[in-house]
Amino acid sequence: MIEKIEHLGIAVKDVEQSKQVFDKLLNSSAYKEEVVDSEGVRTVFYQLGESKVELLEATTEQSAIAKYLEKRKEGIHHIALSVKGIEAEIERLKKEGFEFISDVPKAGADGKKIVFIHPRSANGMLVELCEDI
Repeated sequence: MIEKIEHLGIAVKDVEQSKQVFDKLLNSSAYKEEVVDSEGVRTVFYQLGESKVELLEATTEQSAIAKYLEKRKEGIHHIALSVKGIEAEIERLKKEGFEFISDVPKAGADGKKIVFIHPRSANGMLVELCEDI
């Protein structure tokens, strides 16, 4: 079951420079920084009420964020939805015609299990489902 918007993921070229901008914009400091080697990203999280903003910087040229930035400018990369029962939600959405980049959730940043819906089945938007581990 989808509960809420968990976070907005923003692709950035330089997370240190972006932190300076977002610290001022949000009048707050990031509460967490983490490298997710399996995804080739460095993440920085800001809390905004019940939702978060995640800055994503590529740590390898092969990462999805590096490829995204090659094709596009910095900006919103994905929307993440918090779910309960991620496996059941994957099955429900498949029945509704959604295509997943991977059918199996994996460990992601901020203590979450994650899986992505392919943009071609979500009106061009990359959607992440995430559940607390």
